[in-house]
Amino acid sequence: MANAVLVIDMLRGFLEEGCPLYCGNDARRIIPNIRTLLERELAQGSKWFFLCDRHAPDDPEFRMFPPHCIEGTSEADIIPELAGYHGEVIPKTRYSAFFNTPLEDRLAKLMPDKLIVCGVCTDICVCHTVADARNRDYEVEVPVDCVASFNEEAHRFALEHMGRVLGAILTNLKE
Repeated sequence: MANAVLVIDMLRGFLEEGCPLYCGNDARRIIPNIRTLLERELAQGSKWFFLCDRHAPDDPEFRMFPPHCIEGTSEADIIPELAGYHGEVIPKTRYSAFFNTPLEDRLAKLMPDKLIVCGVCTDICVCHTVADARNRDYEVEVPVDCVASFNEEAHRFALEHMGRVLGAILTNLKE
């Protein structure tokens, strides 16, 4: 098998102005890079998964963050720029894409060479997903130009943490 690409929270609730957890214009700059990544991986026979926040209206996460990506709302939809890519959509309710989702089972059947993780937010859902993937002994690659967050300092810290502590391979599509 080739690779599995995990596209984390590339949702309207994070990437459209006016939404409570809008990650900002810097985050929107990764959209063309993720498209390039998906095209490259499609050509190599890789499979991709869209891991998508889908919260109940009373989700406990809303004690820390404003209500966002509530199931059944447009905020929980994949952004239009990526909606044409037909990867498997896996809803999630926590930071890690592995927590209470079928992702682990899907990957066990697929047996990918490595996981490529992209999306938002670098310091929250991306980092926690990378940590859980590494704890499951997957080789993990994080293209730094395919991840973003609403907090630049936390974004940089998360990249360093994923590379130095978690052992993820940090790459750049443009290299």
